[in-house]
Amino acid sequence: MPGVTHDDAPLLADLMPWSVAPLRLGRGWPTAPDPSTLKARWDALLKAEGPDREALFEPTRARTVRSAVPQLPGQPTGTGRLAQASGPCADPVRVLSAPFDEQWLVPDHRLIDAARPELWRVADDHQIFAVESAEGMPLLATSLLPTLRAGRVRPLYRRPGGAEPNLAPGLLEHLADRLGSAPAPPDVLAWALATIRPDHTVPLTGDPDLWSRGVRLGHRALWLLRRDGERPKLPGGRRPYVRAPLPSRPLTVRYDPEEETLHIDEGRVSPVPPEAWEFAMGDVRILEAWFAARTTPAEPGTLAAIVPQAWPQSWTSDLLELITVLTLLAEVRVGQAELEIGAPITATDLTAAGVLPPPETSRRPASILEHTEEGPAGQLTLL
Repeated sequence: MPGVTHDDAPLLADLMPWSVAPLRLGRGWPTAPDPSTLKARWDALLKAEGPDREALFEPTRARTVRSAVPQLPGQPTGTGRLAQASGPCADPVRVLSAPFDEQWLVPDHRLIDAARPELWRVADDHQIFAVESAEGMPLLATSLLPTLRAGRVRPLYRRPGGAEPNLAPGLLEHLADRLGSAPAPPDVLAWALATIRPDHTVPLTGDPDLWSRGVRLGHRALWLLRRDGERPKLPGGRRPYVRAPLPSRPLTVRYDPEEETLHIDEGRVSPVPPEAWEFAMGDVRILEAWFAARTTPAEPGTLAAIVPQAWPQSWTSDLLELITVLTLLAEVRVGQAELEIGAPITATDLTAAGVLPPPETSRRPASILEHTEEGPAGQLTLL
């Protein structure tokens, strides 16, 4: 984390006022590392009838197969009760299901206890979701809808199309006055990624050179976390490759630091730098958690127990990219640790300028009127 020279840094909660509680799925089976598995689980659910369908669904107080719920915004899924549902599975969508773990989700409101429709309404190609985390990295960022169990979700934009940044009114103008040039909303998020502390305060600076260094670091982290556009690569000779084929049903993973090799049963991947293997959120190594999410057996007879019969090639590609991302992010962490925040813009400064506290309206979602959504049992709801 960057060096600290003062104790009056503003809270991220004040700089990005609108936030939403994390999604609560209520059951694990609507999420999987590959979309074909989700379609197989859906087919198994619909083949069951009566009490068997109810048991497979895994009901909670919030959702049963008889719950009546509206569509998720932007998702053309059915709204009839699941007890009578038929037809194909909705096309799965890519989500961030755990730190650095992109998986797939069936975007059906009937399967999700608390789907947070306000997030779905602003999810598009322009959006970036900042996710507060308690351990390891105080802030994550993703272009995907986050479904991980973490802290508050703070969209960068309050409306679709990258309209109306979720920033305290007047913040951009105040930064422009202090820095001599106007930052864009993604620059503010990049700075927050580079400088945020474990208590979720964000030390700001009026030093243009320091701001530029921090923003460059933050944009590097943002690119690696979002993993969109050009794919990250390590220099030639340091790129991880499969040296021995992975087994069809791997069970164990271990790391040899001397050989910089990841052993997956008899399969081998190298080089894997120690920084990638040791990269952790709290006490959990990311690579171990990623592997466990794909190999830990589910309870027999449940929908979650329906998994691929063999390790898909796409998982290996995902693993190689994850090793690359973690290695490059470890380099960003070194740069973050070297940042010393001078010429601070404090919470007191922002209060005197009228930027803080942000108005209560900025903490509530924007009124989005252009979306027509289907309510329970086919009714239409205009928001």
